[in-house]
Amino acid sequence: MTDVSNRPEDLSVLRAKIDALDKDIVRLLNDRARVVVDVGRTKQTDGTPIYAPDREYAVLSKIAELSTGPLPEKTLQTIYRELMSGSFALERPLRIGYLGPNGSFSHMASMLKFGASVEHQPLPDIRGVFEEVTRGHCDLGIVPIENSLGGGIIDTMDSFIDANVNIFGEVLIEIHHNLLANTPPDKIKIVASKPEIFAQCRKWLSTGIGNVELVPVASSSKAAELASAETGLAAIGSSLAAELYNLKIVFANIEDNPDNTTRFFILSKDRAKPSGNDKTTLMFTTANRSGALVEMLNIMARYEVNLTNIDTRPSKRRNWEYYFFIDADGHCEDQNFIDALEEARTHCGELHVLGSYPRPAKAL
Repeated sequence: MTDVSNRPEDLSVLRAKIDALDKDIVRLLNDRARVVVDVGRTKQTDGTPIYAPDREYAVLSKIAELSTGPLPEKTLQTIYRELMSGSFALERPLRIGYLGPNGSFSHMASMLKFGASVEHQPLPDIRGVFEEVTRGHCDLGIVPIENSLGGGIIDTMDSFIDANVNIFGEVLIEIHHNLLANTPPDKIKIVASKPEIFAQCRKWLSTGIGNVELVPVASSSKAAELASAETGLAAIGSSLAAELYNLKIVFANIEDNPDNTTRFFILSKDRAKPSGNDKTTLMFTTANRSGALVEMLNIMARYEVNLTNIDTRPSKRRNWEYYFFIDADGHCEDQNFIDALEEARTHCGELHVLGSYPRPAKAL
């Protein structure tokens, strides 16, 4: 005999259940949005920033705790990021400045972090992102600071030397390069992209596409624009560039190293509140005496401030003077951090807390 209890439900019955759940979900989302409107009114009266990294961290952490599956954590967090993007628009539309042009990896980072309901403003260079945030023309900026293969981004570090903005958050983006074209693979004669991207796809270019001419251009987005207009020309770029320039992804993930990740900073005129799982970035010069840098590092160790990264840049003010950039665990309002910085200032020519911000759990 057939076990009726194990027989799948009729498809129409299952779809009716989904329709009923969707009705409840939409009603609850709009109930949530009405509370968001009230939150926006309160923020406008007390000057609280529309985007608060500590609150975002708390919401996404709570969603991960509440979920019992089967939806993956990343899926739920993506849904809630877009929900928060719509909430920003209800409170007050945000403008996010990023290193353009459209379709760049900075554009992708901005979209993944802040969703589609805010304004994403492309800017011609990294310094321009700093300036537009400083002037208040952009509420927030997003700039690359480090690539896992290429190291620190010089233009970003140099911009901090003269800037008056704070690091408000951090974003990690997995970098995947794709061959984009509206031409069949055997008809591709030219491949355009940035020289750095060619270097990151060297193995695939030597074996996966055959004999083609490599044409360096200023950006992967410019390459995508060319590919959309010229037959026989392909670009190496992001999936976002494929979408924006109506190109097909002929071959996906052609980078030599699949673990290629870029770290971005979110810039703001505000400072982020503690989230309970934070990082802090410092910039300093040492006093002009022997052992000053060692003394500075020893102070951090004595107060149990764990240093996770150190980089240097010439100050461009005096020969052989350098700015040191340090990442450390913790928030600058933690008592051990306060005590460490107070003592460290006696060993530094300059010392600036560039920002404390929630630690990103995973790459987007």
